[in-house]
Amino acid sequence: QVHLVESGGGLVQSGGSLRLSCAASGSIFSISAMGWYRQTPGKQRELVASIRSGARTNYADSVKGRFTISRDNAKNTVSLQMNSLKPEDTAVYYCNVVGTIATMSKFESWGQGTQVTVSS
Repeated sequence: QVHLVESGGGLVQSGGSLRLSCAASGSIFSISAMGWYRQTPGKQRELVASIRSGARTNYADSVKGRFTISRDNAKNTVSLQMNSLKPEDTAVYYCNVVGTIATMSKFESWGQGTQVTVSS
């Protein structure tokens, strides 16, 4: 079983910055992808940013140039630096990790979610 712990959400004014972090623990053999999703009431969860092996990144168009995703392979952590935040970035942010556990079975785990609120 792989467990994810998120941190870093909160309330910030428009134009401000926040940094989200997520640490994965458990019998992890390898991680193929780590990412951040967000969800607002009544809407589907959407991809914000992801990072794959080889540090290949992918961003939603709405956050390009403002958000930066990074990972620490040695610590199994992923972070999301969010700058120039806008009220429309307000959402619950979820960490997502995909990989293989020690038994060579694949896994996909989600964090518990952290609230990000951007006031205008």
